Amino acid sequence: MHEERHPAERRAAQRDFQRICGVNAVRALFLRRPEQVLALNYVEARRPVAGPLCRYLARHRRPYDEVPPDRLARLAGTEHHGGIMALAALRRAEPLPMPPPPVLFAGRVLPVLDGIGNPHNLGAIARTAAFFGARAMLLSGDARQADLSDAAFRTSEGALEHLAVFRAEDLPTTLRRLSGQFLAVAAVARGGVPPESIPRSKPIALVLGNEEGGPLPGTLEACGARVTLQGSDLVESLNVAAATAVLLHALRS
Repeated sequence: MHEERHPAERRAAQRDFQRICGVNAVRALFLRRPEQVLALNYVEARRPVAGPLCRYLARHRRPYDEVPPDRLARLAGTEHHGGIMALAALRRAEPLPMPPPPVLFAGRVLPVLDGIGNPHNLGAIARTAAFFGARAMLLSGDARQADLSDAAFRTSEGALEHLAVFRAEDLPTTLRRLSGQFLAVAAVARGGVPPESIPRSKPIALVLGNEEGGPLPGTLEACGARVTLQGSDLVESLNVAAATAVLLHALRS
């Protein structure tokens, strides 16, 4: 007997959506771009959270459904769904216009990701950036660089809904064009100055590279300074997301 496919499963075949999982991420989605919510699924335990969201969807004639945990895991594509999942219109990093929009300068530090391919690191960096007041994030055109994905949204715990995310296909050229407005600072494992030595005369574009090799050589050449965290030497370096948290805290003042 043929089983009617769930709305979430039908959309999964169309590839025109992103799956936003977890209470914080779903709440942020409904707060920031409710008009882009396509559907909602949740387990019984999440009824208190889902109730107001379902009423919004009902008013706008969009589907929602309470499903068993195993069905939600299948729909979400992960067991780490937090008991609730929304389907939202596909979102990707936008090309960075020139001149850049004011939101790029809204925080004291702009995270710039150069070849960070792990979407969980992207999401963790976004979460830290939003926590410390950043309003935007810039991604490089490096083929290794992760874009906005289900995993990135899930790991960011809603932070990506609060950040404007742009892509610069030619990052070195972009950094040079922004040099009058930002001080581009490359985070490197060794050879840089401590954070307290970085000038604060203008906002900082903090360039974070791939964990294996750091920022690309051309990107490093376009940076006006390099910063290094001094550790115990028992391990070579921090995970890039952990290092970002320390650097954003140190550089935002």
